[in-house]
Amino acid sequence: MIQPIIKVVIPAFNEEKAIVNVISEIPSIVSEIIIVDNNSNDKTALVSKNAGATVLFESRKGYGYACLKGLDYISEQNEKPHIIVFLDGDYSDYPEELLRIIEPILNQDIDFVIGARVEKFREKGAMTPQQIFGNWLATFLMKVFFNAKFSDLGPFRAIKYQKLLALQMEDKTYGWTVEMQLKALKQNLTYIEIPVHYKNRIGVSKVSGTVKGTIMAGIKIIGWILKYSLKK
Repeated sequence: MIQPIIKVVIPAFNEEKAIVNVISEIPSIVSEIIIVDNNSNDKTALVSKNAGATVLFESRKGYGYACLKGLDYISEQNEKPHIIVFLDGDYSDYPEELLRIIEPILNQDIDFVIGARVEKFREKGAMTPQQIFGNWLATFLMKVFFNAKFSDLGPFRAIKYQKLLALQMEDKTYGWTVEMQLKALKQNLTYIEIPVHYKNRIGVSKVSGTVKGTIMAGIKIIGWILKYSLKK
């Protein structure tokens, strides 16, 4: 069996206290860990590089901008990966669970896997009430409009590289995760959710930790769902 090439893309903004923990716990099956420093003003880039990660810089703030930067970098490499994994740099995910996230792709030929932050595996306070409600509303609307079986918009996810390219991702900020899920539905990708553990992050969330971030994320997510529902 050919050893799969797996690359991890981690957007990071001011995560110097958390990022080394994330990098150090990513399983060795991963061939490259790509940290995209999203205009941090701390030592995120330095500590990431010292921990052995590839460090890219994206000055335009936004989760989508950072993810797209990572994909642009990968597109210029001669040897393309089989699987791309995304996770956050705040140490709220359990990086070692990457093996569980990629397993359906490797052994069941599934196209797309979401790490679902289910309540029984979620540390108290790890998700804010607005996050929980936002996830419920978004996935409920996807079920109504597209008969989707998603329960979460979790950032810890894996997808076949060629399938990801076909999605032609474009969102620059808060709508990246829901855009990927909507386009996966529209293109009839096979998908599955894997329950994952989730803990309180190190530091303050740049999205759910602020009123502005929460509102803007909500607008973006609902906007993407309505846009695609009107295309039906």
